[in-house]
Amino acid sequence: MNRDEMRHRVQQQSGQDVIVFLDRVKQRKHRRNVYRSWLLVAILISCTILAGLLYYQIDNRLPSIINVRAGKEELLDLSIPAKAHVVSVSKQGVSNIPADSIDIDLSRPVTLKAAAADNYSLQVKLFGFINFKEIDLRVIEDQELIPVGMPVGIYVKTKGVMVIGTGEFQSMRGEKLSPSKGVLKSGDYILDMNGITVSDKDDFMKRVRGCAGKPLCMTIIRDGKQMEQTVQPEKDVSGEYKIGLWVRDSAQGIGTMTYMDGEGNFGALGHGIADVDTSDLMSMDDGTLYMAEVMEIKKGAVGNPGEMTGLIVYSNDRILGDIYNNCERGIFGHCNTKASEKFRESPVPIGLKQEIVKGPARIICTVDGAPKYYDIEITDINLNHSNVNRGIELTVVDDNLLNITGGIVQGMSGSPILQNGKIVGAVTHVLVNDPTRGYGIFIENMLQH
Repeated sequence: MNRDEMRHRVQQQSGQDVIVFLDRVKQRKHRRNVYRSWLLVAILISCTILAGLLYYQIDNRLPSIINVRAGKEELLDLSIPAKAHVVSVSKQGVSNIPADSIDIDLSRPVTLKAAAADNYSLQVKLFGFINFKEIDLRVIEDQELIPVGMPVGIYVKTKGVMVIGTGEFQSMRGEKLSPSKGVLKSGDYILDMNGITVSDKDDFMKRVRGCAGKPLCMTIIRDGKQMEQTVQPEKDVSGEYKIGLWVRDSAQGIGTMTYMDGEGNFGALGHGIADVDTSDLMSMDDGTLYMAEVMEIKKGAVGNPGEMTGLIVYSNDRILGDIYNNCERGIFGHCNTKASEKFRESPVPIGLKQEIVKGPARIICTVDGAPKYYDIEITDINLNHSNVNRGIELTVVDDNLLNITGGIVQGMSGSPILQNGKIVGAVTHVLVNDPTRGYGIFIENMLQH
């Protein structure tokens, strides 16, 4: 090999080395760019998650509605990095909060005072410049309630009849028929049939049997909307007209009365009465409150909530009052003279949700013959929980109550919660995996029914 050939080969090898080197540089640069891109994505995702967590925590600590008492100084200590613009939205009454607007710093304790009942709006800005949410500030009259904590029998009559479900039956020809399937569904309320009001389940079934095969045009309520639906009856194997429908016209059970006010109005349960089959809140026509006695208590255990078994005698001499409203916040109505004489405890002030603190509290319930106070621990306060019945988290710590019930059992819903001499809420739910723990509703939410 001559010198020229050697020089050429050396140059060729050098060129290849340069190309390899440049390729490696490009690969390293590409890897760095990919790494930076993924790092940027990871940072963005982390920031988004942190921002979401921060938003959730602040939103949970910032209620959509804040009540304050008229004529009294109220300390508002939310401790969130935000400022609020206070705007008057009502012309009612006279208030020492300016009628136009003021700004308050929610990162520090704020003392509010209004002379009379009125409504205001707090337009909250996070960090002072990010529009966050609007809060209703309601100035309410101070109120005292009698905490009750006694079992009551409940009877509720639905509007018309409630559809539980559809079913099949066998025709005279051996066919399986289900005339109501696809026409009516669970949760519907049938108000009238062929223009005549449906009074109860027996009336409904009697009119189906006596329809002579004519179509049944029904006025129903479905998801809050009124509509018309028509079902064609068919004969079963015995020659009787049917439409393949299961209905219910009432519900009954035992619960705990939470409070009674000075005018005899009461609230109980802390949650609404739902149908046992559909789990839908029952739309009621009227209801009655009865005396009840606890006969037996099934102690709660992990995975198996306990319950009270009560005796209710549905007779006129045992009526305690009328039920006017069944909603997600409880059942509400008016007590008669007999109830007013029975519940003679001294009234106590209501405690607003911003006044509740984590720590010792008490509930009143009747599990041993008479209403008694039992110790609990409030473990968390959710000022803006999406579920109105779960604003208070609590744990039963009273040894006597734990020995009798194991914690919270079915039938204790409505037991009033008291802290610092005020009624602040009512027990609503028990945790299935831990019967010593449960939830409660703020008393002010019950009063907003």
